[in-house]
Amino acid sequence: MSPNPPDTGRVSSLGRERREFVSLMTSRVRDVFLRKPFYVDGSMDLVSLCRALSERGLSEALVRDGARIGIFTTTDLRDALLGETPPARLPVREVATFEPWSVHPDAELFEALILMLRHRIHRVLVREGTDEAGIVGVLGQLDLMAFVANHSHLIALEAEQATSLDELKAAARQIDSLVGVLDADGVRVEVIAALVGELNRQVFRRLWEMLAPEDLRTHSCLVVMGSEGRGEQIIKTDQDNALLLADGFTCDGLDDITARFTAALIDFGYPPCPGGIMLSRPLWCQTVSAFKETLRQWIHGGDRDGPMNLAIFLDAAPVAGDAALLKAARDHVDFLMMNDAGYFARFAQAVERFGEGGGWWTRLPGLTGRAGAEIDIKKLGIFPLVHGVRALALEHRIGALGTADRLQALVATGHMEASFARDLTDALRLLISLKLANNLRQIADGRPPGNAIRLTDLGTLERQTLKEALAIVRGFKQWLSRHYRFDAL
Repeated sequence: MSPNPPDTGRVSSLGRERREFVSLMTSRVRDVFLRKPFYVDGSMDLVSLCRALSERGLSEALVRDGARIGIFTTTDLRDALLGETPPARLPVREVATFEPWSVHPDAELFEALILMLRHRIHRVLVREGTDEAGIVGVLGQLDLMAFVANHSHLIALEAEQATSLDELKAAARQIDSLVGVLDADGVRVEVIAALVGELNRQVFRRLWEMLAPEDLRTHSCLVVMGSEGRGEQIIKTDQDNALLLADGFTCDGLDDITARFTAALIDFGYPPCPGGIMLSRPLWCQTVSAFKETLRQWIHGGDRDGPMNLAIFLDAAPVAGDAALLKAARDHVDFLMMNDAGYFARFAQAVERFGEGGGWWTRLPGLTGRAGAEIDIKKLGIFPLVHGVRALALEHRIGALGTADRLQALVATGHMEASFARDLTDALRLLISLKLANNLRQIADGRPPGNAIRLTDLGTLERQTLKEALAIVRGFKQWLSRHYRFDAL
């Protein structure tokens, strides 16, 4: 008999959780219970509508208003009761939400989950077409939760409903175990990354709500950048974030608030950025006008760190606050680079000079260990691919942030062959999968997760696929060299 028999209850619980996660990641929206649409006319008053909903045991109705279809929920009722118009005289069209978020019945269930997380909504329309006839039903958050045994969505709910830093920390810490479960059951790496990215943003958003006063949240934009902004970071390796402030706005105690935000994330398990790319640093907490000047210095000045900082900012995504502030800063980058083909080439050349001395790209380690027995997968594979695509997106003014999305946009705009983009996408996903597996091994061994992979830890098939992926990356670097004429720089 084993001296330490397994905890059968814990094992059973883990197996159940795995089945729940797999059901979420492999099922389609049409597999879940969908509520049949209940339609009302936009002119119906709220009292009559609530009576009709009560009779049918419903919490939402679809609203017809000419050619428009909207949705009315109990949340809309709450907001309407705060207004001055009596509910008996208020037509539902005045408070309904038109053009509601929707998914296709054949969409994977995780897409509906991510849509709810991203937009903080509790139901989506399920439709096959754009007209009313194409509406199949309504998918509610509670129905989705019931389908996956009320577990998968709990991390997001716990984060959203957290009332203390300890409660929010508990939700954030669960994300790590979620990654391990999904990976063990063979869930595609891009699905894991998308789900983890949305959960992380839920944590960041709620933390900001707990620490920042309302006027600061209203007059600022909290952003994440780098791999977090692209939705490609799975294991918590560092935090890249910033805060853009509206021009003319000031906040007493801002330094203390941003310092507490960074400290809380570290306590939650998000390591500090070694390069200090955090909103608690002055460089990454500025008004829009001041940040525009910083961008000018990064692009046209002599700032040695300018290209690196710009690369990180190009992956910025809004998490909370006024997203227009981020858009104004991002649009200024395109303005500064108008007709500057030379800069695009110099910016892209980082993929080629990565191993040379004297450049910002050399800060990441490369081949290490005896006879290259250990490689840095980020330096040799992930960075050249991600940065090369980022440079092309910058050149062609593509707004997508994820590398795969940028590749699709390059194909759609005629700047890359579809087969080449597909190879690059497959190579990136393979490299991220190997990095994830390696990070999980490092964590299991009590080591901090990093980019160095011991080739002896890889099986024969993994080594072969790694070799093929790196060959694709080398081919991409050659393609970039021809495209940007690196030999002429």
